[in-house]
Amino acid sequence: MSKASRFRIEQVDWVQARDTLLAIRFEVFVDEQGVPAELEEDAGDPQALHLLVWDATGTTPLATGRLLANGHIGRMAVRRDWRGCGIGSAMLERLIALAQQAGLKSVFLNAQCSVEGFYRRHGFRPEGDVFQDAGIAHRRMSRPLA
Repeated sequence: MSKASRFRIEQVDWVQARDTLLAIRFEVFVDEQGVPAELEEDAGDPQALHLLVWDATGTTPLATGRLLANGHIGRMAVRRDWRGCGIGSAMLERLIALAQQAGLKSVFLNAQCSVEGFYRRHGFRPEGDVFQDAGIAHRRMSRPLA
């Protein structure tokens, strides 16, 4: 069985899942990428829709992402050992579907430039110039929703 068939995505409550969500985000953003720890949790978290990806047994958290009410997708983080097996794509498509269900006309995100191609493959188009966020080059990207 491939890794791609061994995960499940669920929408979770921030208060109940906070520690698990932050553990993944800190592992990916703070530990791997050097984002300052104080930037990782923000005022958007309590209001956002959060996804948590688990392995098939439901015992190991693998990834997370969120959607804000204004259509901002962010905090997409997949643990290193699980990258490249479809989790990011599945999670992004679920976040887009949630935005459509909420009646949003478009979604946007601030993509790290190193993964801009990933978002392009999902219909996102770049907007504006590259900018620095937490010392990492980013570009805003958006996608209209049907």
